[in-house]
Amino acid sequence: MCDTLTIADPQGGGWWLAKNSDREPDEPQHVEFHPRVSGDHAARLKVTYLEIPQVADRHAVLISRPAWIWGAEMGVNEHGVAIGNEAVFSRRRDRLKPRLLGMDLVRLGLERAASAEAALAVITDLLERFGQGGPAGWRNKRFAYDNSFLIADRRGAIILETAGREWAAKPVERYAAISNDYRLHEDWVRSGGGFTRGDFAKAHTARHVTRIAGGRWRRCVAERLLDEMASGEGPSFAALARVLRHHANGDGFSGGSNRDICMHWGGRLRPWRPSATTASMIVHLPTSGAPQAAFTGTMTPCISFFRPAFFEEEWMARHFPPSLGAAGWRRHAKAAREPAFRAGLRHRIAEHEPAIFAAIACDRRGEAEAALARLKQEFDESSD
Repeated sequence: MCDTLTIADPQGGGWWLAKNSDREPDEPQHVEFHPRVSGDHAARLKVTYLEIPQVADRHAVLISRPAWIWGAEMGVNEHGVAIGNEAVFSRRRDRLKPRLLGMDLVRLGLERAASAEAALAVITDLLERFGQGGPAGWRNKRFAYDNSFLIADRRGAIILETAGREWAAKPVERYAAISNDYRLHEDWVRSGGGFTRGDFAKAHTARHVTRIAGGRWRRCVAERLLDEMASGEGPSFAALARVLRHHANGDGFSGGSNRDICMHWGGRLRPWRPSATTASMIVHLPTSGAPQAAFTGTMTPCISFFRPAFFEEEWMARHFPPSLGAAGWRRHAKAAREPAFRAGLRHRIAEHEPAIFAAIACDRRGEAEAALARLKQEFDESSD
């Protein structure tokens, strides 16, 4: 289960994209920088299950990916293209056949496209040529699904929904959220893969599993919060972080369910296996300048802090080590047992995270480093 949202910035211009990645709770997820590549002579590329043709030139990317998968849950490239995907459940019966995973398509779109329109073309072309499918769970190898995507750049955003090789797409006006349900009916404006007319959601939705996943509820809540944001304070790192930390009832550790955008391990109505928010991302795509990005790299965003991410190998290796996810898992386990501990974590986030967000927005890396060091020290001390 996941939730992805996008919103235009009516004041400063540009767009924002944010995502909670909900997967098996102890699955490690790595936040990584991959540099630009020019003139690669490799003819083939091994993604998670398939080999496909490689391209010679690829863009630098920041991605968050499950450690065992080649692709990415979410990310942004050096040109300011950001993408997040969602599991959607169609009536297609051959989903387990190894093909391209939706996460492979996210990373391929980021590496190969310099605009949202180009990313849409990359993803749909590969989808039509190679199809989608294959086990997508870490331990649960019976878990497979089709995919929807939010693709954004500094000029706009696009919703893309797929079922097998069929797809439909629609541009976003002002804001939108996607979750674990099909939302495009007859309002799509482009299609392909053999789908030419009709209601896309009605044609493909597997109703029972879609209802259990709770995606429609979370999507409606996210869009209500985005509407309030658009008509009020406007988008920001702090405002979008509040959406990603939203619980329908309680604080997520008690009364949690599939209606929580910040999904906790162990809530009721978890389909197949437990599901939890294992990583989060917020990206600002300004009208000029480099994209601004923040990732948690750890589970449960309401007790995790967002870390600045830059297109620099040394910075990313220092602040997003492979061990980060395991530390977040231990922190969540302790917070689930000790209400006072989780209250302390949230207090520290509220105290220090605004300085991190301000430093990201102004590209003051020294200030970001100092604020991050203070918060990391307190979290490390409180997690012993």
